[in-house]
Amino acid sequence: MNLQNEKCVMIIDENLPLGIIANTAAIMGITLGKNMPEVVGADVHDQTGNKHLGIIEFPVPILKGDAAAIKAIREKLYNPEFQDLTVVDFSDLAQSCKTYDEFLTKMAAAPEAELRYFGIAVCGAKKKVNKLTGSMPLLR
Repeated sequence: MNLQNEKCVMIIDENLPLGIIANTAAIMGITLGKNMPEVVGADVHDQTGNKHLGIIEFPVPILKGDAAAIKAIREKLYNPEFQDLTVVDFSDLAQSCKTYDEFLTKMAAAPEAELRYFGIAVCGAKKKVNKLTGSMPLLR
């Protein structure tokens, strides 16, 4: 992976409560780490010799949007033009489940049109990611 030509962003619904925003970012980050282990750097040691697990080797800006903007981007990502991007979404349905089995069952019965996305992470070619998200402001 050429990190110079790659970009990864998260877009999170700015209208969510702070705890749900944090949970959305954490869950998407864990999923990205699983699906893109090559972007996680080697473990490091501080001067004292204490070990610190490796972190992602490039920044991941957190952008803000609302539910409609995130939904529109998610729908675009189903187009063949964007099939080579890594996409992680987190929805109201996922957040409401207590177990993964419950998530599997509910997701299988849910039409995509009814999902409300809390956040979406998009990684891949910088040009494509910018085309989708380049005008979105940072979540602060």
